Amino acid sequence: MNYGRKTPSTYRSTPSVYSHVTGRSSSNLHSARSMKSVRIPWYQKPILHNNEYLDIQKGAILVGSCSIFIAIFTIATAIFDIYCLAMAAPGSTHYGYYIISYEFVYVGNPHVRNTLIVFALFSLIGGLIILVTSILLVVALRKEYERKIVPWLWTFGVFTAFRLFAFLFFSIVNDLIFAYNILMTLVWILIICGSIYGWLVVYSLYLELSDLTKLEDLAHLRMGTMASLNASTTHSLAGSRPTTPHSSVTATMPIG
Repeated sequence: MNYGRKTPSTYRSTPSVYSHVTGRSSSNLHSARSMKSVRIPWYQKPILHNNEYLDIQKGAILVGSCSIFIAIFTIATAIFDIYCLAMAAPGSTHYGYYIISYEFVYVGNPHVRNTLIVFALFSLIGGLIILVTSILLVVALRKEYERKIVPWLWTFGVFTAFRLFAFLFFSIVNDLIFAYNILMTLVWILIICGSIYGWLVVYSLYLELSDLTKLEDLAHLRMGTMASLNASTTHSLAGSRPTTPHSSVTATMPIG
């Protein structure tokens, strides 16, 4: 089985749907005995498809680049939130109000405050993980290693769900009369909506690449089977009797 880098198909000359990046052929997707004969679960069917407004492959690379920005933004805001919550702790003494005011920081119930710190800490860890997997995603998309897309799908899906819950908690417990809280609420609404759509784009491309891999493996298996049959047939013909009954009889007759 071929799980590594995909090589261009040589058994068909039909142009690839990804001809601007790769030479992998998808002509067998429309063959008589295609994937239609197999019952595919709904979650294994591509959700988004190429159209005049969307190119799945280019969109996936754009999503990978944006996820790097999201990871950096998450790390920066998480560090800033932890710093502000530490500086505005009840009973603490700090200076520098002329640089930044900590009035927007939550200082109420200690359990709620500790929960905000935990969310910020896990957001920091999640941002670091997403930064690494996003870089791997961009490399995997350029070289079409669909197996290396899986870590990003899992980590980014969990990260988006976690940030959705953290965003709801943040927007409820913090006062939305301060500019920072309002700005973070609006920004995370856009990020979460874009993250969900981007995850669907990458997942759809992953399913398409997996289907092409299955078809290529099937084609290689057919070619290998035909080659072995041809080799066995040739060997059988080469080992057959070189003379006919008539020639053997003629050879045994006396001369003159």
